[in-house]
Amino acid sequence: MKMKKGKIREFLKSLKFQLILLCIFVGAVSGLVLRVGILSSYEKRAVSMKSIDILSQAKILANQIVDAGYVQDTSSETITAQLEQLSQIYDGRVMIIDASFRIIRDTYDLDSDKIIISEEVIKSFDGNGKEISNYDSKNHYIEMTIPLVVTKEDTETETEQPWVIGIMLVSVSTDEIETNLEYLRSRALILQIVVILLLFAAGVWVSVRMTRPLKRMAKSLDELRNGYGETDGTLMIDDYTETLEVSEKLNKLYARMKMLDDSRQEFVSNVSHELKTPLTSMKVLADSLNGQDDVPVELYREFMQDIGNEIERETKIINDLLSLVKMDKSASDLNITSVNINEMLGQILKRLRPIAERAHIELVLESFRPVTAEIDEVKLTLAITNLIENGIKYNKRDGWVHISLNADHQYFYVKVEDSGIGIPKDAIEHIYERFYRVDKSHSREIGGTGLGLAITRNAILMHRGAIKVFSTEDEGTVFTVRIPLNYIA
Repeated sequence: MKMKKGKIREFLKSLKFQLILLCIFVGAVSGLVLRVGILSSYEKRAVSMKSIDILSQAKILANQIVDAGYVQDTSSETITAQLEQLSQIYDGRVMIIDASFRIIRDTYDLDSDKIIISEEVIKSFDGNGKEISNYDSKNHYIEMTIPLVVTKEDTETETEQPWVIGIMLVSVSTDEIETNLEYLRSRALILQIVVILLLFAAGVWVSVRMTRPLKRMAKSLDELRNGYGETDGTLMIDDYTETLEVSEKLNKLYARMKMLDDSRQEFVSNVSHELKTPLTSMKVLADSLNGQDDVPVELYREFMQDIGNEIERETKIINDLLSLVKMDKSASDLNITSVNINEMLGQILKRLRPIAERAHIELVLESFRPVTAEIDEVKLTLAITNLIENGIKYNKRDGWVHISLNADHQYFYVKVEDSGIGIPKDAIEHIYERFYRVDKSHSREIGGTGLGLAITRNAILMHRGAIKVFSTEDEGTVFTVRIPLNYIA
């Protein structure tokens, strides 16, 4: 709630900037992937389609070359014209190579009668009549070799075997494909820039839309920071599921803080009142003595005794407050030791028995089994003592207080039952509140401070225990305490 307004603004600006950067990054990466993917796909498909087209035409021509015996005699003008036509249609070069690797026909008339030895040609002669195609993307051409195959009868097996008598080497330029690629590259670059700009705009829109509820939430938090009185303390930013959940959490936090603040103010008010009351009484008594001349000794003693009682009451309130504050601040500083609970309860009753006898109250301790547990003996002794003292103080003449001890494999149980005046139903839920008294006049008569049960509950909760109360007016009260045998850190 005390987050500075500047820090909230910085956080929202940072969030908005990060969202925009994310959208730009996504746009750049997606545009690049789209661009590379489209260009690569187009290039592969264009080369594949052109290779298939050229290969189908070249194979038809290769069959005609074999049928015309062109490898042995290149005088056929029809075959020569078809070779020239193939070269012109595909803007390429066609060479016919015989079995001795000699170029017998070159449509460019550059290397006729020369010997050519290349990896592709050699593979074609040894490949049992299989075509080989190769695309050189760096130099932008497709080169393929088409074997010129005849069948020859094998006298040993009496079967016909393929025989490569020559090779048709076709080299075709892919400049047209490269030109189209350049055109697509420019268009893809434009598309990529458009995508980035669109995603940048989308990023700005998304960041504004996403941070808008956060701004409203920051404004509401700033209102809360300025004081509880300026707002009803409720947030309902339900733009998204997340902001709705945050709003609900903040509302619960606000309610908790408001309750703590109210409790703190009430506590301070109660402390002021409780400490002021004995002082006021002492001042009235002292003023009464000072305002009279020749005060009788008996009256003087009576007033001084009353002042002493008020001082004792003030001391008790201060001691209880110190005990309560100490428990609040030292919840993690328990002095845990292994304690015989039977002996501890016996010592408590030994100290309280004279008080009970003066009030004509019978104290009875019933132990069902020996119990040893890991506790802070001082704090838990104080808690049990408060319960038994209350049973004595708020009892009837010739009444009784029964204390029982039992245990199972995990907990030990202390029950404090009395035959006293009981607690009204509407007061039971408040008895652990600090300075709360069921019967304020009766409590002051017997010296109660309204802090005993608050101290008791704190001590028990520090031990990871639990306390329950059952009471009926004019019949009595039962407090049941449950504490783990082994301390849970």
